[in-house]
Amino acid sequence: MPTSNGTDGKVRGGGNGLALFVIASCQLMVVLDITIVNIALPHIQTDLGFSTESLSWVVNAYTLTFGGLLLLGGRAGDILGRRRVFIFGVLLFGLASLLGGFAQNSGQLMAARALQGVGGAIASPTALALITTTFREGPARTRAFGVFAGVSAAGGAIGLLAGGILVEWLNWRWVLFVNVPIALLIALATPRVIRESARHPGHFDAAGALLSTVGMVALVYGFIRASQEGWSDGLTLASFGAAVVLLTLFVFNERRSPQPITPLHMFADRNRAGTYAIMLFFACAIFGMFFFLTLFVQNVLGFTPIQAGLAFLPVSAMIALTAGLTSQLLPKYGPKPFMVTGSVLAASGLAWLTQTDVHSTYLGSILGPMLLFSAGMGMQFVSLTLMALSNVPDRESGAASGLLNTMQQVGGSLGLSILVTVFGTASRHEAKEQAGSFLSTATPEQKATFVQTRQLPKPWSDQILTSGVSAAFVAAAVFTLATALIALFVIQVRSSDLERLKGDHTPTAV
Repeated sequence: MPTSNGTDGKVRGGGNGLALFVIASCQLMVVLDITIVNIALPHIQTDLGFSTESLSWVVNAYTLTFGGLLLLGGRAGDILGRRRVFIFGVLLFGLASLLGGFAQNSGQLMAARALQGVGGAIASPTALALITTTFREGPARTRAFGVFAGVSAAGGAIGLLAGGILVEWLNWRWVLFVNVPIALLIALATPRVIRESARHPGHFDAAGALLSTVGMVALVYGFIRASQEGWSDGLTLASFGAAVVLLTLFVFNERRSPQPITPLHMFADRNRAGTYAIMLFFACAIFGMFFFLTLFVQNVLGFTPIQAGLAFLPVSAMIALTAGLTSQLLPKYGPKPFMVTGSVLAASGLAWLTQTDVHSTYLGSILGPMLLFSAGMGMQFVSLTLMALSNVPDRESGAASGLLNTMQQVGGSLGLSILVTVFGTASRHEAKEQAGSFLSTATPEQKATFVQTRQLPKPWSDQILTSGVSAAFVAAAVFTLATALIALFVIQVRSSDLERLKGDHTPTAV
């Protein structure tokens, strides 16, 4: 057991390195799981019988519960003790991963993914808070934050590559099974290297967490249902109606709660409100781009899972490069130019991707726009984090950064559901045309197979998928253009803010 300097919970000596390793490992596991499943999506779709529209729930079930309960998870650590809550979250994440790996149908997998999100929402904010209770303020804590942010940024790329390796060498279930031994090792090591934090009396805003999460689930389900059954479908309309009621009740609850899960006064500041809106819209595009490009490179270009994982590595390299340059130039120019430029670059990349067709190649049609988009991401990540925490009292910095991460997760889920709706509508329209083209030239045997399976063979099916993906990229480009307008007309950076930024070394959001 490491020693301490008294009762403040700060660990000295070599225990610091081990503590940071445990904390960073947890964050890597949680962040990695957002992307590691993406590579496995085509195999999950085939094995468990998902449609392309319902397949998005494999992603959304995780991100919705993760984003919806993120602030409540951080609050639980403050009230109950961060180490205790951290261990519980890690073990819950591991259990959910085990259940997901054994899933025999789509419902079981989505339930396990939702439970994973709950575990991640408990473990992730507590992991970040443990840095403040384990490391003294100063260079040591700054380095720890840097490692935490670096692991978070690298987690996406590691997840894509690791997912490709596991799917190709084993099978898709191992993208979930791999979390189990990691979670157990973290849970066993934590009591030995991390001291328990002091408890702070407080109130759980469980009602706020429940209303916001269920309300967002209803909203996302409404969009996905509309893509499958149409906008006049009774269940679609009922889902939207329930979402309006639940989210309205959520706002009323937060206004009256003495300790709300979402401090609404955070939105009173013009810059901070604009920053949250930019993150919301930008995340809509980010999640959609990765989801649809993963399907495209494997189903149309024929990439193996490992090749697909390697195909996305340049994205992480470009994000790291532009994020590093942005952090150096921010004190001189302020965040607004990078917010605007980042949005324009991302929108340009997505506009380029709208030209994708069945004849597209990775080097000629995919890599270039991906690099443009990721350059915009790098600029946005740094700028948004600094703006979200600018002029925030220390006692509210956790809530401010937590809200930014919540906007990212919720925006990603909502955006993906909207893009899936666009995809579904465009795909159905294209399917009618392609079916007519196929039947006009098909042999009697091919026609009989089509009547029985209702599935078109290649290249007709590729054209349907590509048409839907291209339409989804149009909608994603609109989201990023919206972020450019918000950055241009809402964000206002004063000279006094620039002076303050010169000393700010806040880690970037992920």
